[in-house]
Amino acid sequence: MNFKDIFKSDFLANVTSVSLLDMAIALILAFGLGVFIFLVYKKTYSGVMYSSSFGTTLIALTMITTVVILAVTSNVVLSLGMVGALSIVRFRTAIKEPLDIAFLFWSIAVGIVLAAGMIPLAVTGSVIIGVILLVFVNRKAHRNPYIVVIRCDGHEAETKAAAFLSEKAERCVVKSKSAQKGEVELNMEIRLKDDNTDFVNTLADMEGVRSAVLVSYNGEYMG
Repeated sequence: MNFKDIFKSDFLANVTSVSLLDMAIALILAFGLGVFIFLVYKKTYSGVMYSSSFGTTLIALTMITTVVILAVTSNVVLSLGMVGALSIVRFRTAIKEPLDIAFLFWSIAVGIVLAAGMIPLAVTGSVIIGVILLVFVNRKAHRNPYIVVIRCDGHEAETKAAAFLSEKAERCVVKSKSAQKGEVELNMEIRLKDDNTDFVNTLADMEGVRSAVLVSYNGEYMG
């Protein structure tokens, strides 16, 4: 082989570099595992607005990665060119949920492992990862925190409202307080002893309390 043979184009020789059977098996498995990842994502999603397009992207990303790695493993020269081509790709889409990053890497990793021929590793690893996510992501706290927003007339009403909440809640902490002439607004984090929220009605009817609002709170958003 001389220097010119290194850069010689032999397109037809690459047609049979990956057999049809290998392609079919890899893509079918990639689709199946991609659907599994999508179902786990749908089951564990806990954000504000669910995006079905992101779930479909997980399936497509698994299959696309499989195709790319199959091409790379079949030709060393092509793998070098692929590295250069992919290095110019930039993704500008913002990731809204931190857990979405894990699903993206999971899809890419499954595509790489499948194309490398490590089918048991891809299947077993995906099942274990899926079970772990289902257990820990859907695990709910024993007592969910709430935020109570109270608007009252003055210090006396504020003291009565805080004392009342301390009796009804297992834990009561002032998160913020704003005061104006003739009005005080309190934001208090509480953890209820049970699921009964009727105490808010009693709190709103107390003398000096103008309004009382109870909202759920998970540390990321209110709703």
